[in-house]
Amino acid sequence: MQDVKVWDLFIRLFHGSIAILFLANFFLTEDGSTLHGYLGYSLLVLLALRFVWGFIGSYHARFTSFTPSKASLKEHLRSIVFREKDIHLGHNPLGALMVFNLLGALTLLCLTGILAETDMFWGMKWLEEIHEFLANYTMLSVAFHLLGVAWETKRSKINIVKAMITGKKSLPEH
Repeated sequence: MQDVKVWDLFIRLFHGSIAILFLANFFLTEDGSTLHGYLGYSLLVLLALRFVWGFIGSYHARFTSFTPSKASLKEHLRSIVFREKDIHLGHNPLGALMVFNLLGALTLLCLTGILAETDMFWGMKWLEEIHEFLANYTMLSVAFHLLGVAWETKRSKINIVKAMITGKKSLPEH
């Protein structure tokens, strides 16, 4: 096996931090509480930093390095169906789509939470329902993300969780 540096420190800290903030807000705080708001604003600040890092960060952190094409997505799905090894140094195409899904869902979740606190939208039930839907949608996405990580770790024989902690993927030498 050969260790290859993939995830920089910012990406690893970001990943762990948003997981903690989202899960704490989802399971441990009351909607509308001061702590819920602080955690939400902290999450939004981290998301803003991640969006900037997606353009100026290290190679594998940049959105352009992992935005999947239709062809790469089809090839990846084909490799799954035919049980072929399909090793990606950064995100695989399905993983990349999940990254964009989670970043988008978390951003919308934060924005609806902020809007619900403004004078213009205070007490608007429909906005609270959208916010709650987005929280549940994000939690479902997190579950699928974890299943995907487990599946891809088993399929590729590359410990993806360890790679996110250490920043290095252990790849088979060719």
